[in-house]
Amino acid sequence: MTPSPDRTAHPEPHPPSHPRPRTTSYQDTGPTAAPHPLKFGYGTNGLADLRLDDALALLADLGYDGVGLTLDHMHLDPLAPELATRAAKVARRLDALGLTVTVETGARYVLDPRRKHGPSLLDPDPEDRARRVDLLTRAVRVAADLGAHAVHCFSGVTPAGTDEDTAWKRLTEALAPVLDAATRAGVPLAVEPEPGHLLSSLADFHHLRRALGDPAALGLTLDIGHCQCLEPLSPADCVRAAAPWLRHVQIEDMRRGVHEHLPFGDGEIDFPPVLEALAATGYRALTVVELPRHSHAGPYHAEQSLPFLHHAARKTPRSREGRIP
Repeated sequence: MTPSPDRTAHPEPHPPSHPRPRTTSYQDTGPTAAPHPLKFGYGTNGLADLRLDDALALLADLGYDGVGLTLDHMHLDPLAPELATRAAKVARRLDALGLTVTVETGARYVLDPRRKHGPSLLDPDPEDRARRVDLLTRAVRVAADLGAHAVHCFSGVTPAGTDEDTAWKRLTEALAPVLDAATRAGVPLAVEPEPGHLLSSLADFHHLRRALGDPAALGLTLDIGHCQCLEPLSPADCVRAAAPWLRHVQIEDMRRGVHEHLPFGDGEIDFPPVLEALAATGYRALTVVELPRHSHAGPYHAEQSLPFLHHAARKTPRSREGRIP
């Protein structure tokens, strides 16, 4: 999961008294519409008010290919007893529903009830950093048990009083055992550039990759909204630039310079070129809708998002010409 923006900067929206009316139909254009190769999922961090089993059933019923599963106290708690047994049960349920999965680790208060996303890999206290490392290695084991495409993670915000060199040193040292676990499990670790974090951009990802010696297990989570928010390249160009390292994709709408995850159509992103770029690069893992601030209307947004993405994918040049395999 993408860690959510600071509540002080972007207050939680009030739940609507009724769902937003559907103004556009994004149904398939008919039997001549070309198939597309992208696989779409929805993040459970946007379905936090549903039981996990209910959330998975909903996504399967809506036609999603998979799920971005955020390990949290309400959804496959990574710190509760008998994790392997519970993960095996979820694996059977995913298989029965025909859903693939990526494991995400951006739960707000899973480690500390007073610190959102804390402790991080950058904390001054070595024991606190070790708690985050333990969470990530647990996530790797869960991902292996679920047959997940990847495990998502992020750097965290640089603590006050910590200089940049020290922060990068902590991050590389903390990730080393996680990458060892990912290598043994055969599951890529996909680090996400997150606005406001130490690792906030594609350039920062490459800095980390070089500092670690370019390990095979290290990949990238690319959030399309974040590209719109702060990258110098367009979202479609970000996809092309990131292609060799791309292991997980999150998608939502966003505006330039404002880190706020928005439903499709509420921001500024032109999605057909983005989806065309993803298809052209050969990316075939999940592209997961990331709306963590919209759980109050999660089922509604899940229902609206998939037709939007299918419609946008079929507007790409390759789709119109019938050349998407």
